[in-house]
Amino acid sequence: MKNLSKKTLNKSFVTWFYGNLTCFSQEHMQTFGYLCAMLPIVEELYEKEEDKKKAMDTYTAFFNTEPQIGTLVVGMTAGLEEAKANGQPIDGEAINGIRAGLMGPLAGIGDSMIVGTLIPILLGIGLGLSSGGNPLGAIFYIIVWNFLMWFGMKFAYFKGYELGGKAVEILVGEKAQAIRDSIIMIGTIVIGAVAASWINIHTSLILPGGGELQKTLDGIYPKMLSGAAVVFCWWLMTKRNISPTMVMLLLVVIAFVGVLAGFFDPGLSY
Repeated sequence: MKNLSKKTLNKSFVTWFYGNLTCFSQEHMQTFGYLCAMLPIVEELYEKEEDKKKAMDTYTAFFNTEPQIGTLVVGMTAGLEEAKANGQPIDGEAINGIRAGLMGPLAGIGDSMIVGTLIPILLGIGLGLSSGGNPLGAIFYIIVWNFLMWFGMKFAYFKGYELGGKAVEILVGEKAQAIRDSIIMIGTIVIGAVAASWINIHTSLILPGGGELQKTLDGIYPKMLSGAAVVFCWWLMTKRNISPTMVMLLLVVIAFVGVLAGFFDPGLSY
C-alpha cells in the first residue's frame, strides 16, 4: 500500500503556499500553481513515467478559488490521488469534478472570511498602530498576517488530506450555506466599522445664510458624506463593474475638483 510521506505532503503544501499564483494569467488563473503543488505527490506515488504523466494531466484543467481557504482542495486531492494510486475506484475525471465543484463555494467562503473580514480587521489595527508615522503598524500586519496564513493554510491542507472526498459534503451542504451567510454578515459589519472609523469626508461650504453645510449635515446624519462615499464606491464596482483602480482614480479627480471649487477643505478631507 502506498502512503504519502510527511515530507512530501509538506513539500506540496509549501509549494502551494508560496506559488499558488505561479504564472497567473486570465486564461489559467491558479492552474500552474496547483500543478506545481501536486508534482511531489505524483512523483512519490507513481514509478512509471507514463503513469506520472497521466496523473499530472488531471491538474492541467482550469482552477481558480480563494487561495488561502482553497488550500483545502489541494490537500483533498492529495488524499484522493493517494487513494487512486492504491487502486480505489477514483479517476482523474472524478478528481476534476470535485475540484470544479468546490472552487465556487470555497471562493465565497474565503472572500468573505479572508478578504472581507480578516484583512480589514488586521489593517484597521495596523492603521491604528501607525498613527504619527509609527512603523509598528506595518510590522504588526506583516508578522500577524504571515503567522495566521502559514498555520491556517497548513491546517487546511492536512485537514483536506485527512478528509478526502468526505469534505465535499461539508463544504457544499446546507451547513456550508449557513456558514457562508454568517461570514458575509460578519464581513459586512466589519467593513462598516472600518469605513466609519477611517473615512472622514468634510465639506467647508458655507450656506447662503451664513451657516456651515457640514454642521447641517451632521445634525441630520453624522458622517453623511463619508457614508455616501462608501455607497458610491460600492455602486461603481458592483453595479457599473468599474475596477477598484479606476474608482480610486475617480476619487482623486473628485477630491481635486472639490478642493478647487471650495467644496472640500484639504485640511479636513482625507
